[in-house]
Amino acid sequence: MEVLDWRPFAEAMTEGQIRRRGVRDEGVLAILASLPRHRFVPSLGETPSEEELEAAYGDFPLSIGRGQTVSQPYMVARMTELLRAGAGMKVLEVGTGSGYQAAVLARLGCTVVGVERVASLAERAARTLADLGLPVEVRCADGRLGWPPGAPYHRILVAAACPRVELPWQEQLAPGGRLVLPLETGRGFQRILVRERTSEGFRDRWGEDCRFVPLREGIEGAAGK
Repeated sequence: MEVLDWRPFAEAMTEGQIRRRGVRDEGVLAILASLPRHRFVPSLGETPSEEELEAAYGDFPLSIGRGQTVSQPYMVARMTELLRAGAGMKVLEVGTGSGYQAAVLARLGCTVVGVERVASLAERAARTLADLGLPVEVRCADGRLGWPPGAPYHRILVAAACPRVELPWQEQLAPGGRLVLPLETGRGFQRILVRERTSEGFRDRWGEDCRFVPLREGIEGAAGK
């Protein structure tokens, strides 16, 4: 079977969905255009059809099983842009899921620790990232607790909707660090919160409305990596 080139789909996604909506970080845009998003969708085989590739790079989240998704491409780009992560920074990602967001952060040159509560998803994300040559440390744990052994972190990104900012995330954030998460604001609404740790405490600013799957507690399946 002919193997289709996925790059035109990734480039069209980046230009048509992400740059068009106002993401201006050229580093983030270049990564999204060069990262094989379809590799993070479990339902696709080694030789996806043109229709499957179009869906993999479409303007919507994609199911990865266990009630979890690969986030909408624009939202991955926007959250990354707001995080302002750079090479050499240590980043904690809560809610790793497929590993796609972690891959973007790793491509930025960050040292990434990903926490995923569903063991099977954590194991698959670790394999996918390793296959792509991205050295992300994936742990199966309750993301509400962060990952204390790796703290402090220059940046923390939470890829699931939160009813509150968990205290461990603030405690594990380095001075001058930045936390980005989708916060539930009531009546089913969510909005991106950017929280920075300053010498005086914490300073907040708001991003746009968003839609993420909810952050859940505990661990599902045997603890893996």
